[in-house]
Amino acid sequence: MDIREAIKDNFSFELVHKDKNCGARAGIIHTPHGSIPTPVFMPVGTHGAIKALQPNQLKDMDVPIILSNTYHLHLTPGSDLIKKAGGLHKFMSWDRPILTDSGGFQVFSLQGNSITEEGSSFKGPSGKDILLTPETSIGIQQNLGSDIMMAFDECIPYPADKKYVKNSIDRTHRWLDRCIDAWDNPQQALFGIVQGSTYDEFRQECIEELIKRDLPGYAIGGVSVGEGPELMEKAVKFTAPLMPQDKPRYVMGVGMPEDLMMIWENGVDMSDCIIPTKFARGGTLFTNRGKIRITHKNYRRDFYPVEPNLNDYVNQNFSRAYLKHLFDSNEILGQILATAHNIAFYKSLADRAREAILEDRFLEFKKEFLGGYQKNDGGKDKNKRR
Repeated sequence: MDIREAIKDNFSFELVHKDKNCGARAGIIHTPHGSIPTPVFMPVGTHGAIKALQPNQLKDMDVPIILSNTYHLHLTPGSDLIKKAGGLHKFMSWDRPILTDSGGFQVFSLQGNSITEEGSSFKGPSGKDILLTPETSIGIQQNLGSDIMMAFDECIPYPADKKYVKNSIDRTHRWLDRCIDAWDNPQQALFGIVQGSTYDEFRQECIEELIKRDLPGYAIGGVSVGEGPELMEKAVKFTAPLMPQDKPRYVMGVGMPEDLMMIWENGVDMSDCIIPTKFARGGTLFTNRGKIRITHKNYRRDFYPVEPNLNDYVNQNFSRAYLKHLFDSNEILGQILATAHNIAFYKSLADRAREAILEDRFLEFKKEFLGGYQKNDGGKDKNKRR
């Protein structure tokens, strides 16, 4: 039996409802380690851990899925060791779904990498030459045992001319066929990635090529790589509606609340980003009224919760003044509580979006949320979004 047929017994997407006023949709992704209500935001656990949090804290917040990084886990401790430990789920004591990226974005972000037909070679942190190919990427991910694997592709930089993009997507599709040939575990779904930079014709060509392969799910890659929010929105608005209705749709590396609203409106089911956890460790917290910098002097005597409308552990028990004190005192508990708050906020945002979609009022929800969030947020954040 073809692996793409075999996976259908273990992985599926159920479209529950589409908002009648826009492209937003609510669904359920069924995996061997549990079901995932969508839309969903996936916290990033690069090294098999969400920085500053224990897995049981994520379960207490009912986080349904996390993302881990193929490249970093390959470097240390190595996927062979993790396989011997029983796979990544057992190794990190997480019994819910895991998505692993392919390592393609890390190749994109590394200096001095060399991309050939075989794969990508680059210097590792120790100076050792590393070759990452479609076959090794899938082999690593199968050792990890993730529920969703990403195909190895080239994340195209911005800007890029048409000749470069055409050559790149053609190679990515050849790499995808090699990924499919290397994929032999029917417990793990393989998602293909739509590239094409800012060119609609290449995005459409990619989708057509991916659909021919009949994969369990599809992702939009190559956004949030420096092209700016307007071009990112253009790419998502063009690409998402062309993706199959009966498969999960994933936008990679997007995580500002205003961007989540945009991708959800256009029918995207999944996203991930380091933003909520990275910002938390630096003292930036997300609220319905915009971001706040908890170390600001104004919070020294502020005894309200960070977000009064959030019914999670942090906001039920601690004040802004206490979190400011923890950061001022360089207490690690400050980063722990801030991270827990931001993940709870993102989880609540996705849950509220899903509820609104089910009631055909996503556009109203988006307008109401952004009205409060952007009015008090002090403008667009200029930090890198990936």
